[in-house]
Amino acid sequence: MSSKQIIDVKTTTRSQVVDVTSLVRSAVRATGIEEGLACLYCPHTTAGITLQENTDPNVKRDLISQLTKLVPHSGDYATNEGNSDAHIKSSIVGQSITFIVEGGKPLLGTWQNIYFCEFDGPRNRTLYVRGVPG
Repeated sequence: MSSKQIIDVKTTTRSQVVDVTSLVRSAVRATGIEEGLACLYCPHTTAGITLQENTDPNVKRDLISQLTKLVPHSGDYATNEGNSDAHIKSSIVGQSITFIVEGGKPLLGTWQNIYFCEFDGPRNRTLYVRGVPG
């Protein structure tokens, strides 16, 4: 068992929120850590990771919708790569979360799930989970 696990995520649209909770649970289990901490890290500058409410499917839509209003795809950007908005959205959301591992699984709130946020897809993405016993 390794304390670092890799999760592959394939997105299908330019902006998308993907529930990766079950993939993270499997990765945490594979680390062999029963009690401690784990970090989920997204090594992409145009994507992010967040914890969010998991019962209303409109939450994912609202997250993308409001981030798009805040940072539109077309704007007065100095860079000309065509994905400046994705870089900014990624910075807003963040590239990692740290969570408690208890009983070999992520300790999440009743209404929480873990979401991968794509802002420059569709793409094949990689996430890393590293567990630290404690």
